[in-house]
Amino acid sequence: MLFVPDARHTNGNSRPTQLGCRRPRLSPGGPGSCRACARRRSSLSSPSLIVLSTLLAAVVVTYWEVGGALVGQWVADENYSHGFLIPPVAAYFAWKRRARLQELSCAPSAWGVTIVALSLIMLAAGVAAAELFVARASFVGVLAGSVLFLCGWQHLRVLAFPIAFLFLMIPPPEILFNQVALPLQLFASQAGELTLRTFGVPVLRDGNVLELASMRLEVAEACSGIRSIVSLLAFSLMLGQFGGCSTRRLWMLALSTIPIAVAANATRVAATGLAAHSYGRAAAEGFLHTTSGLLVFGVAVFTLLLFDRAMSRVTPRLPRTT
Repeated sequence: MLFVPDARHTNGNSRPTQLGCRRPRLSPGGPGSCRACARRRSSLSSPSLIVLSTLLAAVVVTYWEVGGALVGQWVADENYSHGFLIPPVAAYFAWKRRARLQELSCAPSAWGVTIVALSLIMLAAGVAAAELFVARASFVGVLAGSVLFLCGWQHLRVLAFPIAFLFLMIPPPEILFNQVALPLQLFASQAGELTLRTFGVPVLRDGNVLELASMRLEVAEACSGIRSIVSLLAFSLMLGQFGGCSTRRLWMLALSTIPIAVAANATRVAATGLAAHSYGRAAAEGFLHTTSGLLVFGVAVFTLLLFDRAMSRVTPRLPRTT
């Protein structure tokens, strides 16, 4: 480093200036950015560990019985066994958004308290009226309200999809299930009757019951296709998230699961009727019946993948903004 005490190279205070020396510029990710990073980390860690631990313990205690009953239904009812998969997948979706969350500053909103209070009212009403869906859905409201109260609207927008994804782990209310299941049962039985008559098989349909010459087939609630719809819907949302679909394309993919699942279930009923006519009652019961269900669901998943591939040719994948 060279100091020249010449007047030409001195300032008004007669202090020597430095030649050939410049103050190094700090890169955005270098030490000079530590102050901004510290502020960011400070804003993200503003809710103390004690507050978060207390809130978590309160939620666990409040929803212990409701959550235990929900897990028990996942175990007992194969229509909703996919519920075990939803929470870890939702947690992964939230973890994928960690970089975007770190860029945000916490701005707690008092509206979060209002949402939590309303959700707790839903919980009390659901438990008092034995309405399981309302009681269980209130947990999602408590989670959303907590994020809003502790972190603010920006964090809630980023985490909106993972939180809403948790609704798929909750079985629909019984009244809605019955309203949807019966039309699906009738549609599947009508499709089965039409297919059997097309192949020359004598059949008589009475509601959701198909009378064959050798046996009687009933399209029960378990065969209505609701399980396929919910499972395909969850799969389509995961496919869209992992593939980086835009919001519009994600909606298209999700809506396509309904006709795909309904058509696949109707095909299964028709195939079961044909197999029962050709090979007897054993083809419509037991292991073969279960295997046919898995096979048809696999075909439905393959059809969904084909639809997603077809959409990729029309609508390219775009990075999601929400």
